[in-house]
Amino acid sequence: MSKKLNLLMVSMLALPIGSAFSASTTAPANYPADYQKVIDAANKEGKVVVYSTTDTAAAAPLIKGFQALYPDISVEYNDMNSTELYNRYISEQASSSGSGDVVWSSAMDTGLKLASDYALPYKSPEAGKLPSWAVWKDTVYGTTYEPLVFIYNKRLIKAEEIPTSHATLATLIKGQQDRFKNKVTTYDIEKSALGFMLAVEDMKNDPHYFEHLKDTASAGMVVQSSTGTMLERVSSGENLIGYNILEPYAKTRAMKDPSLGIAYPTDYTLVLSRVTFISKQAKNANAAKLWLDYMLSQKGQDILANQANITSIRDDITGDNDVAGTTQRLGSALKPIPVNDSLLEYLQQNKRLDFLKKWRSITGK
Repeated sequence: MSKKLNLLMVSMLALPIGSAFSASTTAPANYPADYQKVIDAANKEGKVVVYSTTDTAAAAPLIKGFQALYPDISVEYNDMNSTELYNRYISEQASSSGSGDVVWSSAMDTGLKLASDYALPYKSPEAGKLPSWAVWKDTVYGTTYEPLVFIYNKRLIKAEEIPTSHATLATLIKGQQDRFKNKVTTYDIEKSALGFMLAVEDMKNDPHYFEHLKDTASAGMVVQSSTGTMLERVSSGENLIGYNILEPYAKTRAMKDPSLGIAYPTDYTLVLSRVTFISKQAKNANAAKLWLDYMLSQKGQDILANQANITSIRDDITGDNDVAGTTQRLGSALKPIPVNDSLLEYLQQNKRLDFLKKWRSITGK
């Protein structure tokens, strides 16, 4: 989606519903007694600027729901890839120029790194409803519960060939290198901060990671910085298989596309949680608090799960697109990536460069 279209969509979503509704916007019953002051201050600010890696189309129901509740606060929503967000945000913070009030990133490691340097500590009233591993120092919050899946072309991959683990994926490709030549896709881990993080988490969870990577790349791997590109190419048959794909995007595409299949690895299934925090330099800090709390609330999470098709990190929303429902489907294979300091280890320059060098030497990318 073009930035021009993104801005158009946000502008449409940001149209005032009418200030007459503002007076009726009151703090939820279970919130702190002084939360009304945050609401009143946010209404005076009149805007919240969100920097996000989540597609505008996916975020649209959340924006609409937020503005129905807070009609005097417009949402300026900027979506970009994870590396672009990181670089742009750092540059703006360094120059103290206008920037995002809230960051919402699928690249958990770089998101946490940004927060450790630039975030405003804020204890959300919704924090107690989240898993303990999804909250970092009352500053960064995991917002979703998204398995990482394999995708495949259902017309060109036989049922008995569908990979059920990282090992069977590697074996399938190594055994038919001519057939899979340049037909396997995943993230470009140098251009995609999300892709880098997922490769590191694979290594942590798979004792044979580099061996499996070598076999998976043996026919020539095609790397991308965009999930949408990978979905499109597997659907068309240009590629046959993709891995480390975010389930919500895959599910949304598969609902409309009979060519796209989804498989869940049974050895381990990484679970990503998009992280969010408020900027220390936020010009609209009160509106940012309302946005963050709304996104974590039962109402906001219900919208994410049932309108945006992004799995909720709570277990009290309508339906089963949440932690409880996902656990019932996939059980002990689920490996949530915790929002903690372990995410920062491979952002150290020497470790990052060593990992990139080894990954490139094995994949030839």
